[in-house]
Amino acid sequence: MTYSVLIGLSAVMVAIEDDAPLVLVSQRDTGEDALPFGPFDPERHRTFDLSLRGWVREQTGFELGYVEQLYTFGDKDRDTPEATLTDTPTTARVISVGYLALMPEAAPTDSRFAARWQGWYRYFPWEDHRHGRPAMIDAELAPHLFTWAAGNTQRLDRARIAFGLDSARWVEERVLERYELLYEAGLVAECARDAGLPQPAVAFGAAMASDHRRILATALSRLRGKIKYRPVVFELLPERFTLSALQRTVEGILGLSLHTQNFRRALEKTGLVKGTGRLETGTGGRPAGLYEFCRDYVRGIAAPGLATPRKTQD
Repeated sequence: MTYSVLIGLSAVMVAIEDDAPLVLVSQRDTGEDALPFGPFDPERHRTFDLSLRGWVREQTGFELGYVEQLYTFGDKDRDTPEATLTDTPTTARVISVGYLALMPEAAPTDSRFAARWQGWYRYFPWEDHRHGRPAMIDAELAPHLFTWAAGNTQRLDRARIAFGLDSARWVEERVLERYELLYEAGLVAECARDAGLPQPAVAFGAAMASDHRRILATALSRLRGKIKYRPVVFELLPERFTLSALQRTVEGILGLSLHTQNFRRALEKTGLVKGTGRLETGTGGRPAGLYEFCRDYVRGIAAPGLATPRKTQD
């Protein structure tokens, strides 16, 4: 049997609104959310990047700015993104190239498109620790994971490390590791769907089409790690911002509360921001100074990321 290979391009478009990290999705006929995606046509598209930007423009009406390639997803028997690749032969192997796109604002979506902004913690509710460790981890997730891992030391260790169980430290970058563990344990809806089994009585987080929640988890892991060594967080901010808004943006991405004094002290040493001499107005409280990202300055240096000192330990 001869197999053909089709390449699909998926975009994780991230924006911040009211301190909440959002991702742009559309909804399939099945009711599952999906990321913007489309096939790469080597005859029409000169590069993957141009193809991705074209599909996003066509499906959402948005123009992409900052984009970076995430990962190539090519596991056999991946669920084909049937809504777009309607002519996919049954013998085709579908390869998906995922991208992370950072947007300076969650601009209103056009009614002509089915796309909408959705909070990313809808898909990963166990990841948001800004107000303390989510009760669901110890009350709901842990018992199911311990049942699944019973008698298997390797599984137990993986569960403890991934979810910070039994006093293990919570590591925010392990988003993908946690999702894949829950998939393996049959605790997310995609596991039963992909295996052709009835949905489990308990499934955590909102399901996504195909392997889009895995792609989204990969993007979260990448972004949580990258803001610590590159100043990409400023791609999510307007031209002028307060230091409080910057901190809340970082906290929203990490799902953690940060120590304000230590955060600002470390930020001052980086040279990444400078005051504009202007004040934020219209907030109803004490006016705060407005800052801007020193983009020209960092172009000439190996610009650092941001220190993320936690306010409390999980």
